[in-house]
Amino acid sequence: MSQAQTPHRSEQTLTPTIDDQGAISSAPPSSKGFEDTEKDAEKVVVTGPPGSDAPDGGIVAWLVVLGAWCTSFCSFGWLNSVGVFQEYYQTTLLSNYSASTIAWIPSLQIFFMMGMGPIIGALYDNFGPRWLILIGSLLHVFGIMMTSLASKYWQILLAQGVCSAIGVSAIFQPSLSCIGGWFNLKRGAAFGILSTGSSIGGVIFPIMVSHLIEKVGYGWAMRICAFLILFLLIVANLTVRAFHPPRPQPMTRAQMVKPFHEMEFLFLLGGFFCFTYGIFVPINYLPVQALAAGMSNDLAQYLIPILNAASLFGRLFSGFMGDKIGRYNIFVVVCYLSGIWILALWIPDTSNPALIAFAILFGFCSGAYVSLIAPSLCRSPPCPRSASVPASSSSSLPLAVSPPTPSTEQSSRLLLVSPASRSSPASCVLLERRSSSSLGSIAPDSRCLLYSDLATRVFICSGII
Repeated sequence: MSQAQTPHRSEQTLTPTIDDQGAISSAPPSSKGFEDTEKDAEKVVVTGPPGSDAPDGGIVAWLVVLGAWCTSFCSFGWLNSVGVFQEYYQTTLLSNYSASTIAWIPSLQIFFMMGMGPIIGALYDNFGPRWLILIGSLLHVFGIMMTSLASKYWQILLAQGVCSAIGVSAIFQPSLSCIGGWFNLKRGAAFGILSTGSSIGGVIFPIMVSHLIEKVGYGWAMRICAFLILFLLIVANLTVRAFHPPRPQPMTRAQMVKPFHEMEFLFLLGGFFCFTYGIFVPINYLPVQALAAGMSNDLAQYLIPILNAASLFGRLFSGFMGDKIGRYNIFVVVCYLSGIWILALWIPDTSNPALIAFAILFGFCSGAYVSLIAPSLCRSPPCPRSASVPASSSSSLPLAVSPPTPSTEQSSRLLLVSPASRSSPASCVLLERRSSSSLGSIAPDSRCLLYSDLATRVFICSGII
């Protein structure tokens, strides 16, 4: 009897609409009202098809979250500390190089973090997460160890900017993919917890590196960080596993170009591109700009930890509230506020209280970036959910809904925004050269964040969600 009802349930479709308040609804307009916002559409996506076997809890599932949290701590948490290295390289280790040249080190780190997406996604679809995380762990730790021995620019660029960054991509993206198979109704909570790892890492690493450099020197500071990362990645290798075995599915050219035929997706992509372009500039450049404005070094070294501590609450907020009022609605708000804080705090006032307030407010709003970019890209129109495709695909991604090859396809979308992440730190310094003040780099940054808000609003108002 239940088998006879299943096809009937899968045939039911919902037509997404936008109500007169600008909220998103997945039901026919004639039968739904204002209450049916994007929350309803997200419920349809998250609950999965009938028969979905995601356990939504249990010791093994939460151990997977623990392991993924460790990878988040060691990957985005490490990258969120780039401002400390920019300041140290610029003033001490690589003082004979220009700021724009040094900026390519963190710039390449962020680029490879996202730009390796298609390769990592294809390998995940074919082999699963185990070997990817193991190889990524070795590359990440080896890159940091080699950085501790480096004394020349090209050595640091290759070790920290390339080797370690490729390892970061190989450990972080497969961990994200695994959680989607273990959680269904609780995915928002699972990814909210996961995303706190990068914030906590972004608090601990800058303070740790700054104090260790003063006490034991740069080399041993990097080695101690590498040992900490090694320990956490051992935990990740022991706990992270896929809920389903790999199911290789080749990515065709038609599938690769399909998103570019959708105008709504292009608007969303433009929004994420602008946001990625602007989001890393304060993270990378805030300590250097604060020192130039007269802040003491003892206080400036805590700006990045303050920013990342605030982002912890922003990521928790976006993870849990996104399930209630919609992830795109949350993203529009944080895009808008991130640009406003730059215009209202960072540009007009460079006093210590203003910079600290900016670090807190910008950190909170920008914290939603890591939590929202992957599920938002995956839920865009070219990546729809088909009722005939089980939600328990081996390639499940954050809040993904089983497109043909979700891991490869979404990872390819992350590649499309990676050029912005590669250019943002370097362009920040180049813009500074053209101005009489370091604030010359900030106005374009805020405009990018506001452009992101506009593009995302257009995407939502298209009514395709």
